[in-house]
Formats: sequence, C-alpha cells, structure tokens
Amino acid sequence: MKLTVFIKMLTLLFYCYLCGFSLSANAKAEPNIIVGAEQVAQYLPTLKGKRVALVVNQTSKVFDEHLVDVLLKENIDIEMIFAPEHGFRGNRDAGEKFTSSIDSKTGIPLVSLYGKHRKPSLATMKEIDVIVFDIQDVGVRFYTYISTMHYMMEAAADADVEFIVLDRPNPNGGYIDGPVLEAQFSSFVGMHPIPLLHGLTVAELAQMIKGEGWLTSKKQLALTVFKVQNYQRDFAYSLPVKPSPNLPNDHAIALYPSLAFFEATPVSIGRGTPFPFQVIGHDNINIGSFTFTPVSTPGAASKPKLMNKQLRGEDLRQVVSHGLDLAYLIHWYQAFAQQDLTFFNSPKFMDKLSGTDKLRKAIISGQSAQQIKQGWQADIDGFKEKRRPYLLYPDSN
Repeated sequence: MKLTVFIKMLTLLFYCYLCGFSLSANAKAEPNIIVGAEQVAQYLPTLKGKRVALVVNQTSKVFDEHLVDVLLKENIDIEMIFAPEHGFRGNRDAGEKFTSSIDSKTGIPLVSLYGKHRKPSLATMKEIDVIVFDIQDVGVRFYTYISTMHYMMEAAADADVEFIVLDRPNPNGGYIDGPVLEAQFSSFVGMHPIPLLHGLTVAELAQMIKGEGWLTSKKQLALTVFKVQNYQRDFAYSLPVKPSPNLPNDHAIALYPSLAFFEATPVSIGRGTPFPFQVIGHDNINIGSFTFTPVSTPGAASKPKLMNKQLRGEDLRQVVSHGLDLAYLIHWYQAFAQQDLTFFNSPKFMDKLSGTDKLRKAIISGQSAQQIKQGWQADIDGFKEKRRPYLLYPDSN
C-alpha cells in the first residue's frame, strides 16, 4: 500500500514537472497584473479639483466597472468623453464615422474623434485641465487608437493641458517586426516611424512620441504615465474585453497583424461572420476547403466584403500564430497571379497599411517571406535602439 502511494506521488510530481516545463517553453504564466486604471489611489489625487476629460471606450475597465463610473463615484468632475474609432461603447463598424452626442447613461458630452474632426478645437480644450487616456491597444501600427492618442497629445500640448496615460499590456508585445513606416506613407492608419509590430505599450509609445519630437505642437507636453504592475513583455496576457468589434478573442488579435493586409485585396478575412480575422476566403479563388458566408452584421460589419456569397478558403481558428506571418499574403497573391487576376486592388491602401510600397512590390516581384523580412531588419535594429530610453518594462527575450 505504501509503495502504491509512493508511486502515485512520484507520478504526480513528474506530471507537474512536465506541465511546468511546457509552460516555460512557450510563455511565462500571467502573474497578478494590475493595469494602470486599477491603481485608483495612485492617480486620483492628480484629478481631484480639476476639470477632467477622458479618452476611453469599452475596454476602459477598472476590474468590473468602467473608469467613468469609478471616477464619478469619487466625485471627479468629468467634463467630456472623447470617443475614438468604434465609439465610446465599441459598437460601431470599422471606418464608420459618427458625430458628437450626449451619453444617455451619465449625461456627459461625447466628443467624436472619428468623424469630421480627429483633434478637438482649442476652444474645446480650454474647458478642461487634464486628459486621461485609457484604451486597450493591440500593438499593431495601423490600429487607430494610437493615432487618436497622438492627436490628443498634440491638442493637450497646444492648450497647456496635462496628459495622463493609464497603461495596459500589449498582447503582441513580444514581437517587433514589419517595415518601419516611411514619412511619405503617413496616414491615420500609420503616423509614426515605427515597425508594424512595435512591441510597445501605449504609455511607452506616448513617451517615445514626445521624446522623439513627433508632435507638431511648439509647446512642451506635460505627460504623466501610470505603468502596469507585475508586467513584462513576454507574459501571456488575455484581454478581458474585446478591443474592437472584429477582434473578438485572443486568436483574432494574434492573427490581426498578418491578416489585416487582406483589407487592401478582394479577399475576405471573415468580417460579417462569427470569426473575423480567423479565416481567409474568396468566391472564385479556392485555397482550402473551408466554406463561410459573410452577412450584414450591424455594429461589426454592416456591409462586409463579398456579402451573402459562399466563400472557400482557410480556417485558421486552430492555427497557432506568432507575430507577423507573410505566408498567407504571399500564398494568396500567387493564386491570383496564376489566374492573371488583380490581388492588390487597393494598392494605395496597401501601402498605407504597410507604411511603404516596398512590401507590395516585393511580393509582386516574387520574393520569399524570408527575403522580405531581411530587407527591413536593419531598420528594426535601429528602432530597437531608439526606443530603449522609453521602455517601462523588462524587454522580451
């Protein structure tokens, strides 16, 4: 009997060892991460007695409550809420413009940053003393929340308004990859000379934007950041709230930097289905046997590409994705080229997403993914050195 118990204990210890080895070989366990917004006692004194504006959306949570509700309970004077792409509630389509309004729950004015104006007027800024930015980013240059942050930083500097960033982890923070943006391709889907996957949190990026002189304001920005506690870049971090309507889970977020380029092509990446950014398909070019049909999905994709057509392609929902994988884009380009069909039917948009025209031209010329990545490695090495003074957390291996 004693021998049996001893064997069971050895088996259990060996199993635990294997589990621990497997975990450490892939990613470190998520510790007790405390995001900036959850450190209320730390930043509340900087808001007391001031006229406060928030740049927030559905991801701006303090545990189970929204930051707006938490601050109202603390009698903070919230003068207005600035809403980025997808709106304050995160229920608007990608690219859907919306006007300023009043929040029905709180009665606080909602100022649209994704409509006629993407930067508030100086008159609007004179009504506030401090701006708090608290939005979950995904670490990809063309995800527009960081462009909104840039414009709000400029507006704050111009009006001598303090700018506070409540930091959150970057779910793609372990990767630095992709072309560094060239100035002539700057747009709202890429404003900064950083790689596609930059490996920075929003607070680190805010420090870099200020420190590198990327703001157009002639005045010095008063910037304060509240960093994430117990965090480093190679920790696994699952987002508690989906950051936008078409990034519904961690898998879509991991595939996003690789699949978003398909937005500049005739190919669907699942908008209008329950699994956006997790499938690839087309109605005429058949790669793979998986079928799906995009349909109108208000609040996520009211008019998705190839709507109501049965598409055939690849199901990536079980594929493990890390960083930027160019194989999907190259494979589908080649399939179109074999039938003498145009793949990059929006070349200017492709170049804006890429931050360069070199990626599109390299694919057309037949370069491999390895050759393409070698072409931007020197720029990435330069970026890594440039970003070093702005890092708040231990760097990933």
